[in-house]
Amino acid sequence: AIEGLTRAGHRALALGAGREAVGCFRKALLLSRDTASPQLHQACAFNLGAAYVETGKPKKGLEFLLQSQPSEAERRGHLGSLYFSVGAAHEGLQDFPEALERFEKVAGQAGAAVQAGGRAGTCVQMGCCYLGMREPARAARCFLAAAQAFAVAESPEAAAVALSRASGSMLQSRRFQAAEIARVLAQCRSLCETIPDPALRGKLYNDIGLGYSQLHIFSLAAESFERALGLCRGQPERRQEAALLQNLGAAHNALRSFGSALGWHRRAAALHGALGNRRAQGQCFGNLAYACSQLGNHGAAAESYLHALQAFRDSGDLQGQWQACEGLGAACLHLGDPQKAIGHYQEAL
Repeated sequence: AIEGLTRAGHRALALGAGREAVGCFRKALLLSRDTASPQLHQACAFNLGAAYVETGKPKKGLEFLLQSQPSEAERRGHLGSLYFSVGAAHEGLQDFPEALERFEKVAGQAGAAVQAGGRAGTCVQMGCCYLGMREPARAARCFLAAAQAFAVAESPEAAAVALSRASGSMLQSRRFQAAEIARVLAQCRSLCETIPDPALRGKLYNDIGLGYSQLHIFSLAAESFERALGLCRGQPERRQEAALLQNLGAAHNALRSFGSALGWHRRAAALHGALGNRRAQGQCFGNLAYACSQLGNHGAAAESYLHALQAFRDSGDLQGQWQACEGLGAACLHLGDPQKAIGHYQEAL
C-alpha cells in the first residue's frame, strides 16, 4: 500500500496536482508508522516534506524534512540527501542562491557512486533555482542534463518532463537557435509515444504543441494538439479540452487552413462559453471572425466580431474590445457600409 501511494504521489506531482500528491504522501507516512523500518518512515517523511515545498509551503515542508534526516550514525553516508532537502526548503522560501549552493554540493558529492536518478533530481532542482533567479539559459542546460540522467536511469516519463521544461526554458531565454529547440521538442515527442499514462502524455503533447507554435512550426503544433485532444476527451475537467480546441483553431489559422479552422473555433467558443470563460470565448470568436473574413464570408465575420466584442466587454478586456471593433470596421467596409465602419473605427480609438 505504501509503495502504491508513493507512486501515485510522484505521478500527481508530475501532473502538477500538488494537493493530491500531498494527500498520497501523508497517507503513506501514516502507514509507515506501523512498520518496523525507520528508513521507510524517513523516506515517507522526505516525500511529504518535498511535496509541501513544491506546492508552496516550505515551512510546513521543513517539519517533515527534519523528520527524514537519518541518525548521526547514518548521516555520513547520506550527506547528499541532507544537502538536497535543505536546498529544496531554501528554494521554496525563494532563497535561490542558497538553495543552488546546496544543490551544487549534492552534485559535487554525487560522483559515480550516486545513481543516475538521484543526479537527475538534483539537476531538476538546480534548473528550478535558475528559473527563480531569472536565468532561463542556465535552467535549460540543467533540465537537459536531467533528461540525459533520467534516460540512463531508464525513466522515460521523467526524461520527457525534463525535456519539456528544457524547451520552455530555451524559448524563454532567447539564447538558443530554433533548430536546437526543435531537436529537444522532437526528442520529447518521441519519448511521449512510450509513456503509458494518458494524462501525462496529453499534458506533454500540449506543451510540445505550444513550443512548436512559438517556433512557428504550425504543422507539428497542430499535430501535437490533436494528439493531446484525443487523450483528454472524456475527462471530467474540460478546461484543458477547451484550451486545446482553441490552440488547434489558432494553429490552423496560422497554416491558412481556414476552412478546417472553422470547426475548431466553433467548438472552442461553445465549450469556453459552457465553462464560463468569457474572455477565452471572446478570443475564439475573434479567431473565428478572422477565418470567416479570409474565406470572404464578411457577414459571418461581422457577426462573430460582435460576439467577441460582447464577450470582451463582459470580461473587461479593453485590448480585446478595440481589436473586435477594428475587425467590425473592416467587415462593414467589405459589406458596403462605410458609415458603420467609421463608427466602429472611432469606437476602437
